[in-house]
Amino acid sequence: MSFNIAGTRVLITGAAMGMGRLYAERAVAERADTVILWDINEEALAETAAALRLVSNAGADSDTLIVPMLVDISDRLQLEHAAQLVREEHGGVDVLINNAGVVKGALFWEHDNERDTEFTMRINTLAPMFLTREFLPGMIAGKRRSRIVNIASAAGTLSNPRMSVYAASKWALIGWSDSVRLELAQEGIRNVMVTTVCPSYIATGMFEGVKGPLMTPIMQPDYVVDRVWKAMKEGKGMLMLPWTVHMSKVLKGILPQAAFDVVADKVFGVYDTMEHFTGRVKK
Repeated sequence: MSFNIAGTRVLITGAAMGMGRLYAERAVAERADTVILWDINEEALAETAAALRLVSNAGADSDTLIVPMLVDISDRLQLEHAAQLVREEHGGVDVLINNAGVVKGALFWEHDNERDTEFTMRINTLAPMFLTREFLPGMIAGKRRSRIVNIASAAGTLSNPRMSVYAASKWALIGWSDSVRLELAQEGIRNVMVTTVCPSYIATGMFEGVKGPLMTPIMQPDYVVDRVWKAMKEGKGMLMLPWTVHMSKVLKGILPQAAFDVVADKVFGVYDTMEHFTGRVKK
């Protein structure tokens, strides 16, 4: 039976723009009771919250509470304090979407240890772990049907020049996220399901300047959100987009390393996709 969003409490990180905002719009459209928006961009957060309230108030059957919270998830203490407020004021959450992410497109030795490497690992890997740890025990104890969605990346399945730290952060996220899924299943906990999402490049601005590999077009955000939302409601454990992400895993598993490098580089053009990366333009 598909999961029903109506009446649930939803928390989304990186919710002020891009796909985070699209997830929030879905939750409001499906009559979630509460949609909690976490982001560090105060201006964008306020604008998104206002827009969502207009949509919620316009619907005869919709009265979703929109809760914007300015939270720096790279700061563990701030994250834990904000999570405590959510538990105290809203009783916890039923849907957690760990969506926030950062990337630096550069050679590894061009990364600053604190500003780039540590920051990337805190946002992309540690924050989803810390936040899930804050809410998962309540999900289990409450016995309400619940969902956790961890937005990883195809980069976590495939090495790629100029994104070594990003790839490492998503590699770790995939291993942790899918392990939690297995732990819940082994312990007989059926009300909480974890979905790990591994998409290739998405046209959100985060990867501005990249080019998609052969047969792997840069995907549109609405398409990805559609697929993620469906997988989350169905409790699907792993979602890889597009199909070529599956194919690359198979090829990597059966080909010798040297042969795979030739195929990935010379045939599919994977290893130079980040060559002209610029990233999101800061305003």
